[in-house]
Amino acid sequence: MEKYTEQEEIRRTSLKKIIELGINPYPAEEFKINTNSKEIKTQFSEKENMFKNTIVAGRIMSRRIMGKASFVELKDFEGRIQVYLNRDELCPGEDKTLYNDVFKKYLDIGDIIGVEGSVFVTKVGEISIRAKKIKILSKSIKPLPVVKTDSSGVAHDAFSNTELRYRQRSLDLIVNDDSWLTFEKRTKIFNTIRNHLNNKGYIEVETPILQPIVGGAAARPFVTHHNTLDIPLYLRVANELYLKRLIVGGKEGVYEFAKDFRNEGMDKTHNPEFTMLEFYVAYKDYNWMMFFIEDLFEKVAKVVCGELKIKYGKNTINFKGPYKKIPFFKAIKNETGDDISKMSKNELINYCKEKNIDINKSMGMGKLFDAVFSEYCEKKLIQPTYITDYPIEMSPLTKKHRNIEGLTERFELFINGKEIANAYSEQNNPIEQRRSLEEQMMLGEKGDDEAMIIDNQFLKALEYGMPPTSGIGIGMDRLTMLLTNNNSIQDVLFFPQMKPEK
Repeated sequence: MEKYTEQEEIRRTSLKKIIELGINPYPAEEFKINTNSKEIKTQFSEKENMFKNTIVAGRIMSRRIMGKASFVELKDFEGRIQVYLNRDELCPGEDKTLYNDVFKKYLDIGDIIGVEGSVFVTKVGEISIRAKKIKILSKSIKPLPVVKTDSSGVAHDAFSNTELRYRQRSLDLIVNDDSWLTFEKRTKIFNTIRNHLNNKGYIEVETPILQPIVGGAAARPFVTHHNTLDIPLYLRVANELYLKRLIVGGKEGVYEFAKDFRNEGMDKTHNPEFTMLEFYVAYKDYNWMMFFIEDLFEKVAKVVCGELKIKYGKNTINFKGPYKKIPFFKAIKNETGDDISKMSKNELINYCKEKNIDINKSMGMGKLFDAVFSEYCEKKLIQPTYITDYPIEMSPLTKKHRNIEGLTERFELFINGKEIANAYSEQNNPIEQRRSLEEQMMLGEKGDDEAMIIDNQFLKALEYGMPPTSGIGIGMDRLTMLLTNNNSIQDVLFFPQMKPEK
């Protein structure tokens, strides 16, 4: 049998009393509001009172009961507003039950009510609603944390424990007003990018989340089984190969905000489920994509933050282009003094061991190069920086560099020490693409559980001919972290993955 706290027992008793009075605390009919707290506070004028017949609804966040008159702080969709309740105005007849019993005894902080009345200014100058009617819309049977703010604006007893906030996101959003701001900005980021791409004439599409083959990225997948088809299926690690098949199909540009899933580690910048924006544009290359991304990111920063220079922790990030460009091997040489571009695999393994870089025997050249770069370069790239011209071994889906042997036309954009975007001049030679994927299969046979698998449907599409194409993947959660000044991916996801409670 479920055990309740003393406060929960009291609230359940109050619920029964309300029902015994013939009041339904969870009514089904629509409650029609005609304004909100923000509109009232920004538009109210005593000379031209537009709010003589005001109807609002919201959650009780605090109460001050003073005999025949009381004050309630009501939180609605747009903010908070004070409601003044006078016993004789609320109950003009002889029956004072609504005020004396329902309001004073049985309503609690956290209850949702509707209020009908008129707007006025109190003696201390606070815009408030004088209630003529109140209606219970939802009785809360679990008490809220009471966050107290002193005269200097400092909050006490705040609901600030991060694990509890992530597990009980609804409660976090109720009591911490700033929590919604992050997610409102997240929506603004997505909408700004979507509008920009739509205005360019690119088409938003949907591709499968359940895929028969793991493709488009070097990552460990989640696997399940389809009973009817009797085949394994994988939650997608990327949607790249499907989007390129659509470019083969004849559109100039396609994009998707995709939920991707990778069965890998978790930390402040990694969640098993995350959102990527991937888009592909025909007849473009990775040089064009750099200019496009600078223009896009400038616009997003301006819309969301109001300026191009934003604070992130101790750093100030400048989104104004052009961004710095550093070739991959030059970035490593700048930090280490060593040119590792011509090393054999054994030399590279020994180099990593000498530098105490964590590696394992399943790693191919690509992962060894990446391990060196991650160790020495990544964290130092604070301002937006393109790392360009990656080695072939790291880029199985990318065109070979048009001028430099052994390199590819690829860049990654780093900001504040983290990869934000990854872009290519896409490989459209089906013979070369098959050879690269066969090499990936060989790595998989040697124990690399993140190696790609040959996708014959994708290769068949390439054989019909794909135009020269540039594509990019942007980590939307990491971009949101930057633009909202949050240092954990859990802060920008409504419901991050958590260990089960004991």
